[in-house]
Amino acid sequence: MTGEQPGPRQTRRGLVGILFDRFGHLLRELSKFATVGGFAFLIDFALFNYLTSKHGVEELTAKTISTVIAASVAFLGNRFWTWRHRQRNNAAREYALFFFFNAVGLGITVACLALSHYGLGAIWPTVFQTRLADNLASYIVGTGLATLFRFWSYRRFVFVEAGTPTLPQVNPEPDHRA
Repeated sequence: MTGEQPGPRQTRRGLVGILFDRFGHLLRELSKFATVGGFAFLIDFALFNYLTSKHGVEELTAKTISTVIAASVAFLGNRFWTWRHRQRNNAAREYALFFFFNAVGLGITVACLALSHYGLGAIWPTVFQTRLADNLASYIVGTGLATLFRFWSYRRFVFVEAGTPTLPQVNPEPDHRA
């Protein structure tokens, strides 16, 4: 506003400062992503239990309802908070990709559970076919890997940076110089 030009960007000293200068934006995005995901998880958990215990809704129906609502809340939180600085594309396209990558993330979680319970459980059933092992495989390992996948895929394909082509660029005119 005063007409002054910004000076050279100040950088921090030391390894931590250098890393924060380089990756601080990624850390902020990851923190926002985790906050949105945690909030969506709480909605999913609370709504599922409310529907099954208070209204007697069948478990798979209740889980479907709670997951769709929680994923929709996560989409809105990520679109308008986590990656609000990114360009806006077709909202239907973003929403469809978001749910596609959520489904892949669910597959990662289920695969970790299946590998632990059925794969390792066939070798050591007293260790890997327990409720503790199932919860660790699903909620810690599976959800952890799925969350990393979702963060990467949302950032790369759903909420793209301005100037990032969403489809390969094709030159319609051939080069006839040869």
